Amino acid sequence: MNYLVAVLSDRIKAEEAYTALEKANFPKDQIAILGKGYKTADEFGLIDPMEQAKKRAILMAYWLVPFGFAAGYLFNLITGLDTLDWAGEPGNHIVGGILGAIGGAMGSIFVGGGVGLSTGSGDALPYRNRLDAGKYLIVVQGSESLKNQATKILRQFEPENLQGYETE
Repeated sequence: MNYLVAVLSDRIKAEEAYTALEKANFPKDQIAILGKGYKTADEFGLIDPMEQAKKRAILMAYWLVPFGFAAGYLFNLITGLDTLDWAGEPGNHIVGGILGAIGGAMGSIFVGGGVGLSTGSGDALPYRNRLDAGKYLIVVQGSESLKNQATKILRQFEPENLQGYETE
């Protein structure tokens, strides 16, 4: 499926562009306006980067926290560190394991969440930011020829950005 996304500065331009596409006999189910008073990013299906980052962090925590505990326990066992005299030998190993688990949890948050937030959203985050700034998006879905026709029509309205996408 091919997508064409045009970013327009105000509602009037967006409605004019939508009307021009309708007059060119584009199917209404293949054209959408996103913005205030129309579809939201969530309704259209733009990925929420915060939600994706949270899912990725939780997924990484499932294996990083137990691995961190085991690594911390083994590190304390091998090195023989006696950090807490009152805890004795097994207590020190367990404390080492707990500290390793904390390190694993931090890794899942920073790597799974942070990197996922900055890279996992693709172009969805810039489009969401534009919607939050009060701009409007016109999205046309269809074949390559339909996308090319829509490009010609939408260029007349001088969009801030006009970009095509292709999905498998």
